[in-house]
Amino acid sequence: MRVIVLGAGVIGVTTAYYLNRRGCDVTVIDRQAQPAAETSFANGGQVSVSHAEPWANPGAPWKTLKWLLREDAPLLFRPRFDPRQWWWGLSFLHECLPWRTRHNIRQIVQLGSYSRDMLQALRRDTGLQYDQRTQGILHFYTSAREFDAAVAPTKQMQELGCDRRLISADEAVALEPALRHIRPQLAGATYTAADESGDAQQFTRTLAALCAARGVKFLMNHQVTALRTTEGRLHHVEAVDGEGRYVQLKANNYVMALGSFSPLLAQQLGLRLNIYPAKGYSVTMPILDESMAHQVSLTDDEYKLVFSRLGDRLRIAGTAELNGYDRNLNPVRCQAIVRRVEQLFPGAGDSSKAQFWTGLRPATPSNLPYIGRSRVPNLYLNTGHGTLGWTHACGSGSAISDIVCGRRPELDFAFTGLPAAGGGGQVQTIS
Repeated sequence: MRVIVLGAGVIGVTTAYYLNRRGCDVTVIDRQAQPAAETSFANGGQVSVSHAEPWANPGAPWKTLKWLLREDAPLLFRPRFDPRQWWWGLSFLHECLPWRTRHNIRQIVQLGSYSRDMLQALRRDTGLQYDQRTQGILHFYTSAREFDAAVAPTKQMQELGCDRRLISADEAVALEPALRHIRPQLAGATYTAADESGDAQQFTRTLAALCAARGVKFLMNHQVTALRTTEGRLHHVEAVDGEGRYVQLKANNYVMALGSFSPLLAQQLGLRLNIYPAKGYSVTMPILDESMAHQVSLTDDEYKLVFSRLGDRLRIAGTAELNGYDRNLNPVRCQAIVRRVEQLFPGAGDSSKAQFWTGLRPATPSNLPYIGRSRVPNLYLNTGHGTLGWTHACGSGSAISDIVCGRRPELDFAFTGLPAAGGGGQVQTIS
C-alpha cells in the first residue's frame, strides 16, 4: 500500500515510522528543507501525560477575560474579523462545561498514556537518543486556590491510571532543590514520576533519518498547493518543489499531518476542521550555574510555562496567543518568560545568550486531536494536537497507522470517523 503523509513535523514523522513498520510504501511531503522545522522545532520538551486538564475547563472563561488586556498574559485572545476564530471561541466555551471537561480529560489521559508507552518501546527498539530525561514532571503552584482546584482533576487522572500525586511544598523542594528560592511562595505541587522530557526536534530528525534508511521517501521543499478528487476519493496531491516545478503525487491513501495549516487545505475538500493556531513562545539558553538549574522537568501553573533540561540547555516554553497565523515574536512576551526564569532560578541560565522562538500550535477547542478517517474515504487525519503534539506523537502515529491498514487501534479513544470502542466516549465528526 502506498501512503503519502502530508507534513514532516513530529506527528508526520512518527506516522511515517509506524506505517513503514506495518509494511506500507511511505512518502512524506513538507514545504521546509528539514523535518521538524516549524511547531516541532523548539517546543517545551515535555512528554506529559499529567498535563491532561484541557485549556477549556470551568475556570477558563473568567481567566481569559481577566487576561484580555494584558500583553504578557499566559493566554491572550486577540479578536479578529475571522469567522474561524469565533467558531473556535464559541466551541471553546461549550467545552468549558464540567461534563465536557471530564470527558476530555479521560480522552487526553488515555491517549497520553498509550503514547508514552509507544515512545518508550520505540526507544528500546531503535536506541534513539534526544537529550531525554525520565525523572518525571513536577507541576508547582504559587496560588493556594489553583492548587485546591487541581485536586479534582488529579483524582480523575489517578482513576484513569495516571500516577499524578498531590505533594506538599516541602516535598516539591526535596524533589527539585532548585525550587528552594521560591519555597515561601509555593502552595503545593503535583508529581508524575512516569512522565518524561526531551528534545522533540532532535527526536524527529533522528527518527526521520532512520525512516529514510528503511525506505521512507522524504520530499522536502515541496509546497502542497491542492488536493484533487475523483469520484469522491482523493486522486492526487499537487505541489511545487524548491525550484518552482509543478509536481503531481499519487498514492492509495493519504494522511494529513499539517498542524495549524490542516484546515486551510482540508477546506478544498469541503472538510471543516475546528483547528485554530495558538501561537506559543519558547526561550532556550545555556546553563550558567549548574547549582541553580533544575533537573526535573517543571510546569509553572501561574505563568503557564514548562521548563525542560535539554543537555546543557534550559528550554522554557508556554503562553498562547490566538492571533491568526501571525508568527512575529512579541518582545514583551519574550521578556516576560525571561523575567520569570530569573525569578525562579536566578543565575541558572545565561539570558544574554537566550534564543527566542515562536510556533503555531494546532489547537482544537477540546484539546482532542483529529485522529482517524475523514469523509473522503482515502484521506486520514492526524492533526490538531495543540500543546501536546510531542506527548501524543507516538501514540497518534501508531493508532493512525493501524486505522489506515484496516485495523482498530488497541487504544480506546474518540477517533474521528470510527465508532467508539468500549467506554471511550463519542466519535468525533467533521461537518
